[in-house]
Amino acid sequence: MIISIASGKGGTGKTTLAVNLALSIGNVQLLDCDVEEPNAHLFLKPCIQTRYPAFVTIPKVDEEKCNYCGRCQEVCVFHAIVVLPNAEGKKGSVMIFPNLCHSCGACAQLCPETAMGETKKEIGSIEVGECGHIQFVHGKLYIGEAISPPLIKQVKEYMNPTRTVIIDAPPGTSCPMIASVRGSDFCILVTEPTPFGLNDLVLAVEVVRKMKIPFGVVINRSDIGDQKVEAYCKEQNIPILFSIPFDREIAELYSKGIPLVKAKKEYTQKFIKVMDSITHTEVSR
Repeated sequence: MIISIASGKGGTGKTTLAVNLALSIGNVQLLDCDVEEPNAHLFLKPCIQTRYPAFVTIPKVDEEKCNYCGRCQEVCVFHAIVVLPNAEGKKGSVMIFPNLCHSCGACAQLCPETAMGETKKEIGSIEVGECGHIQFVHGKLYIGEAISPPLIKQVKEYMNPTRTVIIDAPPGTSCPMIASVRGSDFCILVTEPTPFGLNDLVLAVEVVRKMKIPFGVVINRSDIGDQKVEAYCKEQNIPILFSIPFDREIAELYSKGIPLVKAKKEYTQKFIKVMDSITHTEVSR
């Protein structure tokens, strides 16, 4: 089973939930797909066994074949290629902007002169290790790289189908979050009972419903703010899987990098019940 943990905004407690859920159940693999700022390793402290570079393909022009017709510029919907044609006896040129490229390959496929090829660009790394019974994988996007979904997809290639897979997704509802939760059997949306929390929860609910992924909600810091998140979930028939109180001790444990279930053993059964509710109860769509 693949369980992704997402939220409409950052700071709601996705990693807290992912780490403690992984520690509470057996035969599990945790994938930290928040590749721009992975932090699950700060709590699990895994033993990293292998590291792999991650690449994307970007265009590379053969100036000897190119006649600067501009076809590659026309087919690039991401505006990653600019062609300056021959003019007044001056030779043209092709400008490529790697940070805009989505590696779709259209320019190479549709170049009438077969002048456009592809080359590899390293964008980050993937690290694989273990923490006790937990298999651990995370990606690290290099600073300055603008597009994270290609690295997220490569992290997900290490999923172990023989285990329960927990995916810690990036915050928000844009391409990185979608790349992370795609293919999940269930998505847990973590929120907080504040106006911002509700606003971004509504956006996240729209995304997972569009993707037809079953989902439920966990409310973190549940005794601050107001009751509007609970009212929204009731109105929309969305199951609330778990509520975590606003607790100074929990915050202190988090600041020290100590998982909640390591210090407060009673929470282990609560996270197991979250897993049971996912696998045995009717879920929202």
